[in-house]
Amino acid sequence: MRRREFITLGVAAATWSSVAAAETARKHPVIGTFRQGTPGQNEGLRFRKSFFDGLQELGYMEGRDFDVVIRHAGSTSELPKAAEQLVQLKPDFIFAAASATALAAKQATSTIPIVVGALGNPVALGLAETDLRRPGGNLTGIMPYVQGLPAKQLEFAREIVPNARKIGIVTDTSDIKATPQWDEINAAASKFEITIVGADARGPENIDPAFRKFKAEGVDVVIVLQANFLILDRTQIAIAAAATRLPTVFGYREHVETGGLISYGVNLDYCFHRVATYVYKILKGTPVADLPIEFPTKLELVINLRTAKTLGLTVPPTLIARADEVIE
Repeated sequence: MRRREFITLGVAAATWSSVAAAETARKHPVIGTFRQGTPGQNEGLRFRKSFFDGLQELGYMEGRDFDVVIRHAGSTSELPKAAEQLVQLKPDFIFAAASATALAAKQATSTIPIVVGALGNPVALGLAETDLRRPGGNLTGIMPYVQGLPAKQLEFAREIVPNARKIGIVTDTSDIKATPQWDEINAAASKFEITIVGADARGPENIDPAFRKFKAEGVDVVIVLQANFLILDRTQIAIAAAATRLPTVFGYREHVETGGLISYGVNLDYCFHRVATYVYKILKGTPVADLPIEFPTKLELVINLRTAKTLGLTVPPTLIARADEVIE
């Protein structure tokens, strides 16, 4: 049941065209972008569709008003090469989904405008100047990372399992957002006298061992930190959590839609839909350096009661009452 309306743009994957820019004279502006993960991992994710739907609502349709060139990166380590290949195609813009792709694009070009749907801390990463209202340079976008969010997820974990004293943390240390989240979790855990058990999941082969480790060490509840490839591995994470019967808290609703228990964080579909306005403004002549990096104004709590029932877990009524969406 829906508790509050958020932007929903369907689950069908967007149709992507690949344009060989050097073969023919360019008729339309070209957007360069990356594809990460396998088709199976991307199935059901709406982010890119949200971006292109946003452009369509502004009057821009792929094939008619712009074309798209794509380079694939199977892992974070492959991003720099993919970014260099993308820049060689000389797109008018680069659409980067998240921090890792943004960093690779920024390292490959200082002139082509880069818009980012889900941007981590751009100042710490050297992607923007200190004034986010006028970031300078050639990069801007939406910044969904909210300081204090990992600590809030820890609070929800303790609310789901009130007597939890040992909490497992799944992270991906290859993701550039990992360190600040880990530091926040540790700082918050020390206040509550909670023991943290960490597991680094850099690939799908690390998911099952991580949850088996948590089970063996008597972890009460698990938190999965925000990371690009952990979203892609969301189905395997849900299966591993169910197999070990470990309640698991996430930062992205996509995990809960796939069978996770509870998430608290920014609606990424909104971020990707919103960043389409940046491309629109650049097309209309606004310099990318003058477009402020924005923060979403909404955080949402999503609970999967089907998963709670499978785990034999009773979600507190007070928590259900605060949820923006409950999956039954």
